Amino acid sequence: MTSETKQSDNPVPHPEVPGRPCSVAAALQLVGERWALLAIREIFYGNQRFDQIVRNTGAPRDRLAARLRALEEAGVVERRAYSERPLRFDYHLTEAGRDLAPVMRALLAWGDRWAVDTPPVAFRHRGGPGSEHDLDLTSTCRTCGEEVSSGALTIDVRAPGWDRAGPIEGS
Repeated sequence: MTSETKQSDNPVPHPEVPGRPCSVAAALQLVGERWALLAIREIFYGNQRFDQIVRNTGAPRDRLAARLRALEEAGVVERRAYSERPLRFDYHLTEAGRDLAPVMRALLAWGDRWAVDTPPVAFRHRGGPGSEHDLDLTSTCRTCGEEVSSGALTIDVRAPGWDRAGPIEGS
């Protein structure tokens, strides 16, 4: 993601993580805990109330409350009051949270292939008029328009003092 595509009124904090400077590690620091990702899944599915999220994730209430607070502090979800008396809130994804959609779909596709015998959920895509089918995603390079395969990728390490193998001696 370039700095031009990361414009936001509420930028997500960049946590310091040990080891190689890496956006994957920073992202996992913010959203990589099981209950956090499952809460995000439920909000994607339209379940925005705390009780719905608890029921559908199976998370302990106290743990889920802590994860939702952390996601709110990180700018991934926001709470909105839906009742004044008693005061109650529901949860909505921010721009940063909505940008997790491809990650969630990728985890679902991976889980369907490698973690379960029969996929319990499928995304449906409404194509042209009268056309609906199971979603089959690919990654396409926005620069050249070609489909991306792992064999066509190289790593350009840009963190000072690091290369692909790890820290550079004497840096």
